[in-house]
Amino acid sequence: MPSGTQRARFGHGRKPEPTGDPADLAEALKQRALALGFDPVGVAAVPGGPRLPLRSAALERWLQRGDQATMAWMADPRRREVETLLPGVRSLLAVGLNYHVAAERPRGALKVARYGWGRDYHRVIDGRLRQLGRWLESQVPGCRWRACVDSAPLMDKAWAEEAGLGWIGKHGNLIHRRKGSWLLLGHLLTSVALPPDQPAVPLCGSCSLCLPACPTGAIREPFVVDSRRCIAFHTIESRDPQLPAAIAEQLQGWVAGCDLCQEACPWNQQPLESTSDPDLAPRPWWLSLSADALQWSDAQWDERLRASALRRIKPWMWRRNLRAALGRPEPEPVRKPLPRVGEP
Repeated sequence: MPSGTQRARFGHGRKPEPTGDPADLAEALKQRALALGFDPVGVAAVPGGPRLPLRSAALERWLQRGDQATMAWMADPRRREVETLLPGVRSLLAVGLNYHVAAERPRGALKVARYGWGRDYHRVIDGRLRQLGRWLESQVPGCRWRACVDSAPLMDKAWAEEAGLGWIGKHGNLIHRRKGSWLLLGHLLTSVALPPDQPAVPLCGSCSLCLPACPTGAIREPFVVDSRRCIAFHTIESRDPQLPAAIAEQLQGWVAGCDLCQEACPWNQQPLESTSDPDLAPRPWWLSLSADALQWSDAQWDERLRASALRRIKPWMWRRNLRAALGRPEPEPVRKPLPRVGEP
């Protein structure tokens, strides 16, 4: 976690002390979140407004079509009922963590999605949310809270939209009008009733540049991503020994995730703030990944993936992805010679 000196770097001024008024408490909580490096931040009341049931229905249609592929956890019914995650929840604080870094890959380098460049964001966000939860409990003794990152069964983008952080774009990611879609999300559920912020207004308009930007056609229609066609799914989640030919032929150098739909988004073309968060600083080997990585041993992969969200990709999967991106065939499996007649 950032030291006190590092936290001061985010510098949002002196944090107001709550007076007992719910509005003051909400403002103090948001200011503390900003001081921890979260921006934007916002509050939503539970059960939320009329848009939440629409998002829940869209999720159900997505599941019924099988667009989740092998990600069975997406069907967890708790995802549609926030009250099951924290009985008695009355509001939540939604936070965004900017992971845009003004860094360029060398020409010809293999590509890793930006979210994986730094320290495991699950640990980073969870630790900071827990600090906020403990502070809230000190202000409202006996209150209950729960920190949630995207590993929790929560409609995180829908709730972030409800809290005013941004709107869900046609590529399925949350977009903030000043920070684009390079945001990692977290939520602090609480039994404390806090006044909500205004939900975000969608601003994609008639733009659909993200759809043709996907080389495999994974964004089948606006707001609908078919995981079975998605490079990110196949390089991170799929445990198949080989990538499908339709995916492997379109990797364009991507070996862990894919940012193509986000790179095409006009909201990401504006001048964007580059994060100074030390936890999100890129590890140099992700920016210069090359065919040499095929020679890394499991132990070398283990060392490089320490405290990384990309640890989810096992060493054999990295090699599978690298071979596919480089157009190299899978090695022939070693076959034991058949024993001669009469031999055991």
